[in-house]
Amino acid sequence: MLFGPILAREFTAAPRRASFFVARTVYVAALLLLLATAWLVLTGTQVVSTVGDLARFGQIVFQILAPLQVALALFFSALFTASGIAHEKDRGTLDLLMMTSLTNHELVLGKLGASLVSVLTVWAAGIPFFAATVLFGGISFAQVLRLALITLGAILAAGSIGSTIALWREKTFQTVALTALLLVAWLGLGEAAAHGGFGESFAGLSAQRWGAALSPLRAVFALHDTAGIVGRESQFPSLLIFFAAVGALTVLLNAVAIARVRVWNPTQEVRVVPRAAVAEHESLPRLTSAAAGQTAAVHQAPGQVRQVWSNPILWREIGTWSLGKKILLIRGAYLVLFGLAALAVYRAVQADRAAVSSNLALILAPLFVLSFVLVNAVAVTTITSERDGKTLDLLLVTDLTPKEFIFGKLAGIFYVAKELVLLPAALCVYLMAHGDVSGENGCYLLAGLAVMFVFVAVLGLHIGMTYHNSRSAIGVSLGTIFFLFLGIATCMRIMVAFSGSYQLQLAPFLAFMVGGGLGLFFALGIRNPSSAIFLASLLCPIATFWSITSFLLNQTLGVFLVTALTYGFATAALLIPALFEFDVATGRTTGKAD
Repeated sequence: MLFGPILAREFTAAPRRASFFVARTVYVAALLLLLATAWLVLTGTQVVSTVGDLARFGQIVFQILAPLQVALALFFSALFTASGIAHEKDRGTLDLLMMTSLTNHELVLGKLGASLVSVLTVWAAGIPFFAATVLFGGISFAQVLRLALITLGAILAAGSIGSTIALWREKTFQTVALTALLLVAWLGLGEAAAHGGFGESFAGLSAQRWGAALSPLRAVFALHDTAGIVGRESQFPSLLIFFAAVGALTVLLNAVAIARVRVWNPTQEVRVVPRAAVAEHESLPRLTSAAAGQTAAVHQAPGQVRQVWSNPILWREIGTWSLGKKILLIRGAYLVLFGLAALAVYRAVQADRAAVSSNLALILAPLFVLSFVLVNAVAVTTITSERDGKTLDLLLVTDLTPKEFIFGKLAGIFYVAKELVLLPAALCVYLMAHGDVSGENGCYLLAGLAVMFVFVAVLGLHIGMTYHNSRSAIGVSLGTIFFLFLGIATCMRIMVAFSGSYQLQLAPFLAFMVGGGLGLFFALGIRNPSSAIFLASLLCPIATFWSITSFLLNQTLGVFLVTALTYGFATAALLIPALFEFDVATGRTTGKAD
């Protein structure tokens, strides 16, 4: 078999897991729920009387749901491959695979295929749904086929990025962070090309067509372009370039991984100690026996002895390289992306003043979401790395109090992620000083960012302690953040697409809010339930809907107050059990593990 026994085993084991069937069922059900919500919003705000009205509805629904599918495909394919391989490296099972007779291509392609099996089945389940939307009119089966191929290309490319980074890097956070940064850089490259960052045209294609050739999201947006449908000679070259670029990227990444997998692994931390160090270590018993009767302190680890602080958790997070020294690479990559975003903000404020607000939102929103995701990744991996390294169990039997553990971790998280927090805040201060954001709205924005940064950090700690399987913890934590902001974006697109009274849209979104609340509670509180977490899970979708409608009506004070109170309460609901039910939250009293 081309991909080896790893993929063959996954094909045999995957159908035995309930999640294999639940994932695609939930995905298609969510698409149907969004379709029903959009229909109720349309019929509640407008009169549908002609075939043309149905065709416009089908086109709008396709414009909303097609980018949603591609975004989900990018995120989960990269996350599953990156977290799956990183989890095996943390547990040491990848090193065991290296000792078998598996060839390099069987190892790399087998792990990639095994990680993408569930994603590909969900992708296949979505094809009949989008084919059924053709019955509304406004779109064609050719567009559905192109959407399926674009999504498949995005899955393979994003999965290859996550797989290659995971095989290369040593720490889980390094893998997750670099994967997220590369995905954002990929999408940002397409946005820059589409907005004329590299010129208005090149090789006979406009900037918009080059954006579609470089970014999967832009490629999907090109499917909605009526000019591209009519003038197909301008649309097909960009799609062909996109498929060629995605295919080349996938082949190149996997070729590098196949060639270097046994060079990168085992990691340097578990490589054989040099002979000189072994000889020095073997000479220690003779030295100590010669000095019998005398008190001598022998420090066998290299480097100087360091004084541990009164809170060793805080000392380890701040005073040591707990996430690896290669975190400097991640900081550098984030600084590059932030510099590009700052440059785009500067150009936007110097451009047309009438469109500055919408341009700033398109630039700042992805930057904020990326910062939230990375802070959450720091939080959850600081627990999962301890658990996989078997050091969490040692910490739990010490005399450390829950407050020392939790607040030490939180302080360490924000110290490590200080650039992720301070730089977006500095950009907001610049906009306030320049006058593009009023002082009042700027204060709301800064305070709201502070509330959300604390929320995502506490969320990562909570899920890291609750889920004893590292891959599940990372997936649930990052997935919660991703769904939270993706759900907000989807709701805003539906509301704006079907303009009308926002009060009339409350009833259609009730099912969406209830489903989102139950899903949030299932992720956060199903393993350690509490009434506070249940209430916070139900309040967050309702408050988010109210905040979206108020924001679209320019009621900024209400948006800030509701957001701060809701997510502040959710933070407290997650933090209090961690402090006062620490043994239950970590599973120390039961010793259970997944």
